[in-house]
Amino acid sequence: MKKLISTLCFLAIAIVAVAQTQVISHRGYWNHAGSAKNSLKAYVLADSIGSYGSEFDVWITADDHIVVNHDNSYKGKKIEESTLAELQGLHLDNGEPMPSLRQFFEIAKRQTSGMHLILELKGHSTKARETHAVERIVKLVKEYGLEDRMEYISFSLHGCKEFIRLAPKGTPVFYLNGELSPAQLKEMGFAGMDYHEGVILDHPEWVKEAHNLGMKVNVWTVNKAETMRKLIDLNVDYITTDEPELLQSVLKEN
Repeated sequence: MKKLISTLCFLAIAIVAVAQTQVISHRGYWNHAGSAKNSLKAYVLADSIGSYGSEFDVWITADDHIVVNHDNSYKGKKIEESTLAELQGLHLDNGEPMPSLRQFFEIAKRQTSGMHLILELKGHSTKARETHAVERIVKLVKEYGLEDRMEYISFSLHGCKEFIRLAPKGTPVFYLNGELSPAQLKEMGFAGMDYHEGVILDHPEWVKEAHNLGMKVNVWTVNKAETMRKLIDLNVDYITTDEPELLQSVLKEN
């Protein structure tokens, strides 16, 4: 009986470890028919397959709106120097107009799954612009009542610090750049690190260090099954991928 109980405990621990690795769809589930990066369709598809979260990138426009796009310009229009109307006259690869953050939130508030919104603030032209963008984002999140589903990420250390300062206390904020240790991030008030797969594979000890500090670990952008398995074995909390269904199948192997 003791042996059986011991075996069951071991299996339970193993199941919990596997369950800790969650799927984040990178720029939504864009790698699918009828979808496109950072589109509303990609966001909806990420939810439809049971993703923990959908990652997307944001900028503030010249007329103080937040739009969803990866690069600082699109089809010749610089995001920070263009109006919302000008940008929504441009179309994504699937034919959708460039979406606003408000359009994402309109969909999110109707969702019953509770999928998390992994919002990446892009590095703006000035720190003042980043601060203003954070203020607008936090205000919009509150308007839609989505505070408990938001997570913020950025390569900009300033932008991250502004989210820590202005978002409700306890809101997860993760740094993307990769040069800071878990202890340094903890000292600054981060919930964890969100580093490239190469950084984590070069510093596998950081996963345990982060967990010992009560922090989470996300890894991006992981698209090969072999690398997914290595990171799952390291017990990372999240994996961001362009291939969310592949990651789901790899997780089911364990």
